[in-house]
Amino acid sequence: MKPRIFCLVDVNNCYASIERFFNPHLINKPVIVLSNNDGCAVARSQEAKAIGIEMGDPLFKIIDLVKRHNVAVLSSNYPVYAEMSKRFHAILKQFVTDKEHETYSIDEAFLELTAYKQHYDLDAYARLMKNRIWQWIGLPVCVGIGRSKTEAKMANHLAKTYMTFDGVCNLTTFPTNIRDLLYKQTSVSEVWGVGRQHSKKLEAMGITKVYDLMMSNPYHMESLFSVVMKRTVLELNGIACIEIEDTPPSRKQIISSRAFKQKITDKDDLKEAIARRTQEAFTRIRKDEALCGCIIGFAHSSPFDVHKPYYKKELSQSFAVPTDDVRKLVKATTRMMEYIYKPGVDFKKCGVVLTALESKHTFTYDLLTDYSDLEKTENLMCAIEGIQGKFGKFKLGFGGSMYQNRSWSMSQNLKSNNYFTWEGMLTISN
Repeated sequence: MKPRIFCLVDVNNCYASIERFFNPHLINKPVIVLSNNDGCAVARSQEAKAIGIEMGDPLFKIIDLVKRHNVAVLSSNYPVYAEMSKRFHAILKQFVTDKEHETYSIDEAFLELTAYKQHYDLDAYARLMKNRIWQWIGLPVCVGIGRSKTEAKMANHLAKTYMTFDGVCNLTTFPTNIRDLLYKQTSVSEVWGVGRQHSKKLEAMGITKVYDLMMSNPYHMESLFSVVMKRTVLELNGIACIEIEDTPPSRKQIISSRAFKQKITDKDDLKEAIARRTQEAFTRIRKDEALCGCIIGFAHSSPFDVHKPYYKKELSQSFAVPTDDVRKLVKATTRMMEYIYKPGVDFKKCGVVLTALESKHTFTYDLLTDYSDLEKTENLMCAIEGIQGKFGKFKLGFGGSMYQNRSWSMSQNLKSNNYFTWEGMLTISN
């Protein structure tokens, strides 16, 4: 059987690197990007890691460290990150066919290079990818190459860990003794899919390094864990068990939720907030070309408030006919808030879940369906999307849900511009 070759391309410190691309003053300085409501560090430059800032550190706990080292602190700028991610994946798709490309995450992609081995030096091919991404969109990446997706993921980790690789590690060309030496120095927790809980159990069994797991019996591992662990062991040994997913699997549900920048106690504020979350979910269900059979709305107070009891409540509504009509979705969730709201509760978060999803293209309506009404609804939804696409998502909404700087809005006081809008576009001055 012809050996297969995979590679994983991963953007280094993605959010921080994107911020640096648009603001060169941040280069060589410690940078952190914060989570929603400017809570915790979710991205760190290498300089920020070096001074001891850990992933997930709350800002208030590291504020002295931030001040002492003059760390640049930024709010998450998701529209910019999404656009840069689209360009990142578009560049990689120039190197392989669509079926050989898998968007694994916003900043990671698996590529299958099996068909390219006989025509290209894969190390040079990987460096061409790396250099083009840097030249075209200014993002530093590392590339790992292996005989399976798990081995490629491990190669990528090694490329990030050891500077001598210069960002490209090809385990398919490594002498076995050199690969084994690197695996003996790498914690088993770094293996793709092992996770924190499994690594604890493995370490208790004496399997502390990647090499130990690679040398274990895959069928014994299956009996102790699951078939997933068996596949992991086989993949570490270069036996490809996990295919490239060129078509993302259909979602089972869509969740849209946000914490508020401050606690809210007013029912109308809660309704506005849930209407915004519902419209965000609508945008995603339209993109997926799906229909919603059931919608869940929820709201709760802060679980960390020691002065008041924790309050959480959720309600659901099923639709006789699955729908993507934003009017019905918003009407359902705002009505739920009438029953979820409770005087005296300081609400900290709300959200919606769209579930019982059906494909819009394969759903079969019953014989009594008014197709002319469906057509009118579709035209209206397209018009709403068209207006938001042309003038921005905040130009059209229900009630006050699209107004800015509401009491329930997310705190993003340190956010950079959206450089892909007219208002935020970079300008050049003399």
